[in-house]
Amino acid sequence: MKRLPGTEERIAIIGAGHVGLVTAACFAKLGHLVICMDVEQERIERLERGEMPFFEPGLSELVLAGCASGRLRFTSSFEEAVAEAQFVFIAVGTPTTVGGLPDLRNVRAAGRAIATAGLQEGAILISKSTGPVGISQALEHLQEVRGFSPPIVANPEFLREGTALVDFLEPDRVVLGSDDAAAAAAVGKLYEPLGKPILYTDMKSAEMVKYACNAFLATKISFINEIAEICERVGADVRDVAKGMGLDHRIGRSFLNAGIGFGGSCLPKDVKALAYFAAVYGSHPQLLNAVLEINAEQRRRLVGRLRDALGSLRHRRIALFGLAFKPDTDDVRDAPALDLISLMEYEEAQVVACDPVAIPNTRVILPSLQYETDPYEAARGSDAVVIATEWDNFRDLDFTLLRQVMRTPIIVDGRNALDSETIRGNGFIYFGVGVPDQDKTPVGATVEV
Repeated sequence: MKRLPGTEERIAIIGAGHVGLVTAACFAKLGHLVICMDVEQERIERLERGEMPFFEPGLSELVLAGCASGRLRFTSSFEEAVAEAQFVFIAVGTPTTVGGLPDLRNVRAAGRAIATAGLQEGAILISKSTGPVGISQALEHLQEVRGFSPPIVANPEFLREGTALVDFLEPDRVVLGSDDAAAAAAVGKLYEPLGKPILYTDMKSAEMVKYACNAFLATKISFINEIAEICERVGADVRDVAKGMGLDHRIGRSFLNAGIGFGGSCLPKDVKALAYFAAVYGSHPQLLNAVLEINAEQRRRLVGRLRDALGSLRHRRIALFGLAFKPDTDDVRDAPALDLISLMEYEEAQVVACDPVAIPNTRVILPSLQYETDPYEAARGSDAVVIATEWDNFRDLDFTLLRQVMRTPIIVDGRNALDSETIRGNGFIYFGVGVPDQDKTPVGATVEV
């Protein structure tokens, strides 16, 4: 991967969140002059000190390298960010409202600020924020402020937390949508050094690609989870079923891991938003609604299995291994672990949570929850261990020692992360998802205190 000769460009990234910061660091790596802007002054100050605002493998090193080369810098000023920028990427957050639709206030605020900050004529505005189909066109009001209409290009992001750098630098494809073919081609040149396919389309189709992809991935997860429940009832093993399905090139193996379902900042939000807007436009998103319901049911089923095993959760000590919605990130947004905690505490369980990096973020949401960084301490005196995130360090535990510190030898593996035969061989009662030969017998009498 090499930068094309003479293609150094001046790029502004509005938003120093996960998408914005990764995009900024990667464009700097490609040899462009990048300024990353965020309205949170504290975040900018931390970045200038070389401190990352979130955990993403390899990002710290890439950011520091970009700053050392002089190709990456940070600011909290819109004026400084856009003054000389030839390309302005909007990568601000679009959280889900209570009703399920994306909150576009950050996008609109960024658009207004860019319009009044001295955007140069000829600059191209690129929308990376995920929002409803048509979000990029919402930025066209810039014409009212500046007296000219900058070309707008929709450029949806496909960055997975934990593998974001690889996803940017080695993407399956780049999607660009615009009514201005010249502007889209100019943005495409930024990505040409990656040597990957670039799909040019209209804005609405580009935005729909993002939603359609995430909805399909979520559907695969909910589908295999429904198959897992059937497997349990008939005595099949969903792990082997998934392998057999994955060998079919029409299906593929990815996103066919049965468990407690999907979470994070993208899949739940995007499926909810797509279902909402489908209904607004008179469609009936039955499949999307079923995907969401199956996902929620997976948490309830796991807690029900734990209750059946223990007789009751009242005053039972449960060690929850994993808080982040997936490994290699500290993101707990819509994390399945949070649902599990709520469900178990509702039944008066005493939950002790353990995670290698996500405890600080969870503590902001659940300050009264008990936390342990050492999994053996978290499990000490516990009646069960629940695996909610498939971190490698949970796979590599000394299970003989873990068995010794627990009061009741139960492991409920919500990610099918562990080898069930090995775990049972160490004296545990093991429950997976869609795994045969589950023990249905309560282990002991209900603890009453």
